[in-house]
Amino acid sequence: MAAHVLGSHMGSTVTIDVCLTCQAFWFDGYESLQLTPASTLQLFRVVGDAAARARQPLPPVTACPRCTMRLVPVEDLQRNTRFRYGRCPRGHGRFITFFDFLREKHFVKTLSAQQLADLRAHVQSVNCSNCGAPVDLQSSTECSHCGSPLSFFDMKHAAALVEQLQAASTDARAVSPTLPLDLLAARREAERSFAAETTGAEWYQDAVSAGTVAAGVMALARWLGKRV
Repeated sequence: MAAHVLGSHMGSTVTIDVCLTCQAFWFDGYESLQLTPASTLQLFRVVGDAAARARQPLPPVTACPRCTMRLVPVEDLQRNTRFRYGRCPRGHGRFITFFDFLREKHFVKTLSAQQLADLRAHVQSVNCSNCGAPVDLQSSTECSHCGSPLSFFDMKHAAALVEQLQAASTDARAVSPTLPLDLLAARREAERSFAAETTGAEWYQDAVSAGTVAAGVMALARWLGKRV
């Protein structure tokens, strides 16, 4: 796994381990809860950059990289969204796929009827965002292999994260009286840019090969790449 040093709350840092082959993160302790908006965006870039690569299926048994004990499968709930991860029984940390990390952070939502209709009008099938298996859009709205419903990456939530980042980087001792309007303009600009990224041919091509969730994260990574 590759180590990524990211900013955390209270001005400190956390080191996140990333396995690009499995497309998963290892978080020591409660590192996931310590991520700042800027750090979360950095991890989105990691996810987006890796989405086009071939993903190796997770082995049936995974071990803790710290003590080598077998990880305990856990199903958790964030608001009304379920996600899964492997937990070290000795408390060293947890192993979570990119897809379930996005679900935990509430960036994955089920496609609406209108979104499904629009997707079907452009492509015949897509790969499941969870396991990578093909999903025939004409006959199903969920993956027949793992049972995951067709989902999408919530760009409005991402735009709100950009707004939080903008606010966090503002010096509280010199707050501009136009800050509320500036933040609103930044959010609208982000939403317009994200919408443009997710309506072109490139997004549909990404959805077919990498899945609808990954296509959204890849679009966000392209958007961030133009501005970061």
